[in-house]
Amino acid sequence: MDRIFGLDIQLGFDVLCQAVAVFIMFAFLSYVLFEPVRKLLNDRKNKIADDLDTAAADKEEAARLKAEYEEKIRDIEKEADEILSQARKKALKREDEIISEARQEALKITERAENEIALEKKKVRDQVKQEMIQVAVAMAGKIITDKIDPAKQDALVEETLKEMGDQTWRS
Repeated sequence: MDRIFGLDIQLGFDVLCQAVAVFIMFAFLSYVLFEPVRKLLNDRKNKIADDLDTAAADKEEAARLKAEYEEKIRDIEKEADEILSQARKKALKREDEIISEARQEALKITERAENEIALEKKKVRDQVKQEMIQVAVAMAGKIITDKIDPAKQDALVEETLKEMGDQTWRS
């Protein structure tokens, strides 16, 4: 026993027992600790892959929806342009109708004014005629000294008017 380190069977057996114990402990710890960690890492890896797939699908869906919405916006813009165009056409048509109605109203007003002027001229002519008749009667009364009955007086007035002619009254 003089040696510090002796290689004997006991030492070999102890080393072998320790090696087996380390191996068993390694296997046990591998099963207890490393396997859940591997499972956790695999689950995380699968979850990340699923998230990437979902993100890619969402991105594709978003691109599809964006294209769809852009198409709808273009359609809405076209529809708005059509509505504005139709509104302009209706406004121009209504403008033409209003102008036409105003012209017709102006023609009616002008026609009424002309009719009123014609009626006023006729009234004035009749008044002038009556005054002329009264003047003629007064002059005839002075000229004729004897009495004339009303029928003869009307006949004389008519005869005088015929002699003077309608041209006098039209001017």
